[in-house]
Amino acid sequence: MTPRGLREFCLEQNAAVEDFPFGPDVSVFKVAGKVFALSALAAVPLAVSLKCDPDEAVRLRADYPAIVPGYHLNKRHWNTVTVGELPARMVRELIEDSYDLVVAGLPKERRLRLDRP
Repeated sequence: MTPRGLREFCLEQNAAVEDFPFGPDVSVFKVAGKVFALSALAAVPLAVSLKCDPDEAVRLRADYPAIVPGYHLNKRHWNTVTVGELPARMVRELIEDSYDLVVAGLPKERRLRLDRP
């Protein structure tokens, strides 16, 4: 997955927006004002930080050296994924899981506006 592909896939998520609260080098992808992905798209190697269920986060870290505790984030709930070291399909699934976790944490009224019960 390329930086462009990562950005495009994040923005394909329903109501996702890109923001730059940490400066022009870090893309922050949000839904309803809540972060679901962060990436310095120009960095080598390309990495993305994603929200994750705490138990799943531990399992993924144990199974994949390319997945480590979230860089500068709550390590219980966030993983940083080195993109090029995993299949693109898996990276897409991890992004979708992160997005879904964030949406699930939104108030019901906001979820309904996203067409997601």
